[in-house]
Amino acid sequence: MAHWRSIARDAGSILLGQLATIGFGVVDTLMAGRASPEDLAALSIGAAIYICVFIGLTGVVQALIPLVGHHRGSNAPAEVGQVFQQGVWLAAFLSLPGMALLFFPGPLLALTDVAPEVAQRTRDYLHWLGWGLPLALLFRCYSGLNQGISRPLLVTVLQLGGLALKVPLNAWFVFGGAGLPAFGAPGCAVATVIVLALQLAVGGALLARHPLYRPFALWSGWTAPRWADQKELLRLGLPAGASYFVEVTAFALMAVFISHFGTTALAGHQVVANLASVAYMLPLSIAVATGARVAQLRGAGHPREAFQAGWHGIRLAAGLSVALGLVLWLLRSAIVGFYSPDPAVRAVALQLFLFIAVYQIFDASQITTAFALRSFRIALAPALAYVVSLWGIGLAGGWLLGFNVTGGVPEALQGARGFWAANLAALALVASLLALMYRRVGRTLSPA
Repeated sequence: MAHWRSIARDAGSILLGQLATIGFGVVDTLMAGRASPEDLAALSIGAAIYICVFIGLTGVVQALIPLVGHHRGSNAPAEVGQVFQQGVWLAAFLSLPGMALLFFPGPLLALTDVAPEVAQRTRDYLHWLGWGLPLALLFRCYSGLNQGISRPLLVTVLQLGGLALKVPLNAWFVFGGAGLPAFGAPGCAVATVIVLALQLAVGGALLARHPLYRPFALWSGWTAPRWADQKELLRLGLPAGASYFVEVTAFALMAVFISHFGTTALAGHQVVANLASVAYMLPLSIAVATGARVAQLRGAGHPREAFQAGWHGIRLAAGLSVALGLVLWLLRSAIVGFYSPDPAVRAVALQLFLFIAVYQIFDASQITTAFALRSFRIALAPALAYVVSLWGIGLAGGWLLGFNVTGGVPEALQGARGFWAANLAALALVASLLALMYRRVGRTLSPA
């Protein structure tokens, strides 16, 4: 029971923060949708591109969580401080290629089939987010440190404060007022950059002054990048980042392909995709808490107990996500009506609701198992499973179904629904593969 309580307690704090963060996307979607269908379509494409870049890089930086957790469990505070410093260097380096992709998105936009006006708004949106990327990655270092030592509440407070500030700033920049013109979708990005800068400033001040961090000596004896430490971070972080990248591109690139079915189909997809992202925060929060708990127990020299803690987290995430899927299905009409007043957009979104209601259990299982595996320093094999499942079945299968390549696909599985059906099958496969990997970990451990 101790593992259940520990994971649930930390997951609760992390969930509040994650919901606040994903609330940025909800606010953007709601306001862009009310600005114009073109702004909502631009947001859909721009958000898909940004998420592919940001989440992939975030996965690398989040190698801090299991490494910090391990050093915390082994009672080595100085090692916690050193790995945090190296994580900051890594985040700074990773931001450079990410910014270049966001500042020059032409090749990626060429894959879409959107109107020139939508394409220009997407470019403006991504340009502003390019300036915010290094701020977001550095804040992830602050998050990873706190989550690794099982003190996520200080992160949550900053994330909730950021959302409270994001709402009025978004309204001002999107719709204009007080002498400011209406920017539409690009205004969402401007508001995000301002909030990220303030969050990072406050987080840095807390690291310097809060007594919780004093044992780690975060700012004393600051060291230059060291290859041995960077290699340790990259050995775990690169496969994890690749897994994140594959997972999010398999999902986000659906928007790129669905754009070929028209603005209405793309807008309806964006509504459901945004809701799926919100629902994902529940299992993700449990996964982060589970990974930290597993890493701490391994660092303390209790590998068998760490393995059992991982199973507790996986079961907790799967059980709660089943309930969440049922709630989403029962409230689907009210939820879609809240997102968009356009009847055509709402009709498309409702057709896709069954998929996100069903795949919650698979999504919850795979992400929690992945975090538990990374805490056992197993990251490469899961990354390969993501590539085979989510790209091989999710994207390729969605293309075959959605565009009726063979000529014999039922109408119910064509268009956007084909991509969602293939994505569901891919998630089921990757969840099964990761579960088998984790069971194999348990067989290699000696009985307690």
